[in-house]
Amino acid sequence: MPEVELGFPRTYVEFANPADPTEVFRCDLTWLTSRWTCIFGEGCPGIYETSPEAGCCTLGAHFADDDDAQRVGAIVDQLTPAHWERHDEGKRSGWTEKDDDGELKTRAFEGACIFHNSRGFEGGYGCALHGFALEQDLKPHTTKPDVCWQLPLRRQFRDVDRGDGTTYTETQIGEYTRAGWGPGGADLDWYCSSNTEAHVGLEPVYVTNRDELTELMGEAGYAELARYCREHEAGGTNTPHPADPHR
Repeated sequence: MPEVELGFPRTYVEFANPADPTEVFRCDLTWLTSRWTCIFGEGCPGIYETSPEAGCCTLGAHFADDDDAQRVGAIVDQLTPAHWERHDEGKRSGWTEKDDDGELKTRAFEGACIFHNSRGFEGGYGCALHGFALEQDLKPHTTKPDVCWQLPLRRQFRDVDRGDGTTYTETQIGEYTRAGWGPGGADLDWYCSSNTEAHVGLEPVYVTNRDELTELMGEAGYAELARYCREHEAGGTNTPHPADPHR
């Protein structure tokens, strides 16, 4: 089946953050109960046909803020040539760069993020930061740039006026679709979240991405989300993700 078109019906749930009553979560149950999974190294053709081995790690990763960059920098200081194929290049010429708008990001080198290890590298194929986390028994989201471990989850914030002069923060947790990248999203040759080839997980997103969702929502917020997801699943095939296999 081809990549599914956007605009299909979705089911959302809203609930107050148990740890902060001024925040309301709005979560996409259709996405979070889908069977999407990362297929890097297992058939992923990459977002560009010219760099199939790099998956989505072709352009480098933008940092969310200074704290994000500093956290990753502390991990980079611990990497050795055994972990990181481009270690000498990164140390010699730097592992960060600025884009055309002056935003800091990981450096792109030879068609991929500088932390991308090629398939033949003895230290392991894929992200050097991810591999280091696994070796050190760390959670990968603690070693990688925020954008890398969050995708294709997406967290968005907006202030909502109740109509009585008071406001609350709405935090939406959902799918980072191709459209989320703006006009540039249309230039991607392949995109995983809406492609049936990547909807082959044995468990739903809210289970496989528990660590990431807990980081985004907190322990209490995730516990509530998991309860709503289970109830949604028990209700049958109500607004399933169209990229999912029939179940």
